[in-house]
Amino acid sequence: QVQVVESGGGVVQPGGSLRLSCAASGSILSIGAMGWYRQAPGKNQELVASIYSTGTTAYADSVKGRFTVARDSARNTASLQMNNLKPEDTAVYSCDAAIRTFGSHYATYWGQGTQVTVSS
Repeated sequence: QVQVVESGGGVVQPGGSLRLSCAASGSILSIGAMGWYRQAPGKNQELVASIYSTGTTAYADSVKGRFTVARDSARNTASLQMNNLKPEDTAVYSCDAAIRTFGSHYATYWGQGTQVTVSS
C-alpha cells in the first residue's frame, strides 16, 4: 500500500525557518509531480509549491523568494524549505505526489498534513 507522510512542522517565531519533508513509501514504480499545499482554518486550500520529475518548480506568489521546494527521486522524498516565515504562513501543510505503482497508471496520493504555526 502506498503511503505519503509529512513531517517537520512546528511552532516558530516570525522570521524563522522550518524544513518540511514528504516521504512516499510502498510499492512505487515511479513518482511524477510532487506538490505542497496549505490550508488555514476557514480558508481555501492553496497550492504553495510544486516540482516535476524534470526538476521544474513553481511557487505561489505569496511564498516566492522565501520557500524552496526540492526532491530526491532516489529516496522518494520531497522537501519544502521555508524561510522568513510570516504569521500568514500558519496552516496545515500537506504533500501530494503522482505515484505509479507496479502495473498501474499514475494516481495522486496525499499525506495527512503537518501543522506550521508562526507566532510571536
